[in-house]
Amino acid sequence: MIDLARHNTWATSHVLAFCEQLDDSSIEATAPGTYGSIIDTLRHLIDAEASYLYRLTGAWPDHPWPDDADVNLDVLRDRAAMLGSTLENFVATEWDCERLGHGYGDGGAVFDVRLSIFLTQLLHHANEHRAHVCTIIGTLGLEPPDVSGWGYAFDSGRAAQTLSGRSD
Repeated sequence: MIDLARHNTWATSHVLAFCEQLDDSSIEATAPGTYGSIIDTLRHLIDAEASYLYRLTGAWPDHPWPDDADVNLDVLRDRAAMLGSTLENFVATEWDCERLGHGYGDGGAVFDVRLSIFLTQLLHHANEHRAHVCTIIGTLGLEPPDVSGWGYAFDSGRAAQTLSGRSD
């Protein structure tokens, strides 16, 4: 569980660091089949993560920051780091994955959902939107950052190349 949380934080941080090197027109770029512009997608990803973490942890009974749609990459990086620490601390504890929480759907629908599903959705949602950002980066003719599990493993030292290759 710790590696899942750390990968999520690392991958978002990796994408944000890459995007900090882009010019304003690139940050506003979009591509068919993606959520929106790079910056809008990153804002959405991090805002939603705060919502999922609230449901998991109970942290921030009020939204941790105002609904300010015009935050920049520096603010998003700080928020992502705070959310990453919260997620890692949460998964490091014993928690009841079967405990029911409340989800909210279209038209004001409220439904019961297991905490493990909030965690599943948090990770899936982040992967999906990081992929959107990487797709847009690719359409700009740039090589997007590697945010794969393997990228995380080698970057964090959780995997290392052996001295010899496989013999089979």
